[in-house]
Amino acid sequence: MMRDFSAGNYRFIPSVFQYSAGAAADDGHEIERVRFDRVVPLAEGFALAAKFIQEAGRPLTAFCACELRSPAAFSEEGFRAFNLHYVKTLSEWGIFDGTTNPVARSNVCPEIDPPSEPSFYAFSFTRPTRSKAPSFVISGGAEAREGSGTYVERTVRYRDLSPEGLREKVRFTTTSQMESRMAAFGFGWSDTTAVQAYSVHDFHHALVDELVRRGALRSGLTWHFARPPVVDLEYEMDCRRVLREVVI
Repeated sequence: MMRDFSAGNYRFIPSVFQYSAGAAADDGHEIERVRFDRVVPLAEGFALAAKFIQEAGRPLTAFCACELRSPAAFSEEGFRAFNLHYVKTLSEWGIFDGTTNPVARSNVCPEIDPPSEPSFYAFSFTRPTRSKAPSFVISGGAEAREGSGTYVERTVRYRDLSPEGLREKVRFTTTSQMESRMAAFGFGWSDTTAVQAYSVHDFHHALVDELVRRGALRSGLTWHFARPPVVDLEYEMDCRRVLREVVI
């Protein structure tokens, strides 16, 4: 399932054209995460990321993950249009080849005080290290099954906001998205340093059985009051093992 992106010193799990399912640093390299103190518009975020990466002595191809914030959930057509715009910069940086995209990504929509346009929250890149500790970033995943078909057809418990419906959404995202993606790299919850969840619904009734007992919250949970990027998706997660993180 994995492929190498040697120009960036990381490997990735192929997914759709707009992002990979996850990225992991090659031996001799580590992932550094850089979070913006305040979200910045997409074009400005790319420019600031480029400046930071180059000042660290790294090529732009070292860019391996990003976390975005959007004004509101997209329709399927709107989401595709946004993604076609987003990947243009990755093409210019020599990362996206027109078909395969190695960059991991999360893109969610804050329910309160959203940005006025798609914006950067954080990005990650690889850099050399003497440490033997692995590092990885798993892309955001929601309760939609992989494969062809519309989101309506692929969404687990579509539009079901009952307690059991939300529990099943959480369970699916935890196991079929996060755990399977980490397993492709040979990792599990015991390797993570951070887990993030995105929902505007109360999913606390599912925390103990679907997350805590699985070991997913060994480093706690950061809950963002935000929606997944496509209308009628209700719960999203991402996770990572990153030992170097900064805020700018």
